[in-house]
Amino acid sequence: MENKRPKPGYLLSILGMRCPRCRRGEMFTHKNPFKKIKLDYILDMPETCPECGQKFDLEPGFWFGTGYVSYALAVALSVATFVAWLVLIGVSTEDNRIFYWLGLNGILLVVIQPWLMRLSRVIYLYFFVSYDENYQQSKPFEFDHKL
Repeated sequence: MENKRPKPGYLLSILGMRCPRCRRGEMFTHKNPFKKIKLDYILDMPETCPECGQKFDLEPGFWFGTGYVSYALAVALSVATFVAWLVLIGVSTEDNRIFYWLGLNGILLVVIQPWLMRLSRVIYLYFFVSYDENYQQSKPFEFDHKL
């Protein structure tokens, strides 16, 4: 009887920043985007997945689309923090509580931006590359056109 590994979960694979094809290989060279003060290594990625060989940069300019994903994540996070602020603290025209939320939300977005940038790359790649249970025997995903 063949010993099959269980299928990794979709959401946990995204949050763990794993390859979309095998959901096992690390997508980034450095695990922690906050480890160093110098931020130029945040988006360092190997050319291919160490587990299945899936190429991460599918074509020149591929990662430009991640700006839209990053924007959507920032808006969703801002809406979530506003709803939490509204429920827990409230918003009034009588005082400046809305400005406190704006300040805290702005600080939060700046602090977690390295993580959001990575997450947007992972989500964007998941749009194009799907999970392949038999990734050991099949060819990695590529776009149809050749440059």
